[in-house]
Amino acid sequence: MTIEISAGAQGPANPERLDGQRVLITGAAGGLGSALSERAAAEGAELVLLDKDLKALESLHDRIEGAGHRQPALYPLDMMGASPDDYAELANRIEQELGGLDALVHAAADFGEPAPLTLYDPQAWLKCLHVNINASFLLTQALLVLLKASGGRVIFVSDEAGREGRAAMGAYAVSKWGVEGIMATLAAEHSPVHPVISCSVDPGAMQTRLRRQLFTGEAADEVPSATGAAAAVNRLLDPASAPVNGGMYRVVA
Repeated sequence: MTIEISAGAQGPANPERLDGQRVLITGAAGGLGSALSERAAAEGAELVLLDKDLKALESLHDRIEGAGHRQPALYPLDMMGASPDDYAELANRIEQELGGLDALVHAAADFGEPAPLTLYDPQAWLKCLHVNINASFLLTQALLVLLKASGGRVIFVSDEAGREGRAAMGAYAVSKWGVEGIMATLAAEHSPVHPVISCSVDPGAMQTRLRRQLFTGEAADEVPSATGAAAAVNRLLDPASAPVNGGMYRVVA
């Protein structure tokens, strides 16, 4: 089920929309991740921001604090090298510090390299699949106990390349098919004893580092900033309007 959500009609942030919601965002220092983090902070969320780039995380922290919002917790972690024990430690720390978790947003992504399969570098392939699929699974699995306790939700940031074949998109496209599979499997396991809602969202074209890697000749003003998509995605975190379990959302202008 593909559901359209608008990026252009979100309005200003509602400082009470996510009040009391404990949210972990991966890839928080990236283009979409930072916009998501700032929007969620403006709407009252209690944030844990995960990224491998500590300097960028600290800059994001300062912007959120400077805007007068609740200070987020920073969790520098390289998902390429993280082990199951590392994710278990993260889950334990979230439980100890926050008492639980209401939402997990998988915004981290490795792009790999744009190339046809015949020319694709095997190491780039393995790295991309590990970060985008294996790490997402391991982190989700480690946090499911907390998410079950809160009846929480897991939001996977996907891409249209994960729903139809695209030439030269390589491991990135294949990994997004895998992400959709994890989302759908988790959604199918929803039950009274496993009340976790799972959905994916395609934010569409936006100004990010990942997009610049693929569309090197594209001018920045040819695509919208990530703020509109962030506002749309943050609607899925609103406890008053739960997303459709198993829904595949697509952000439109």
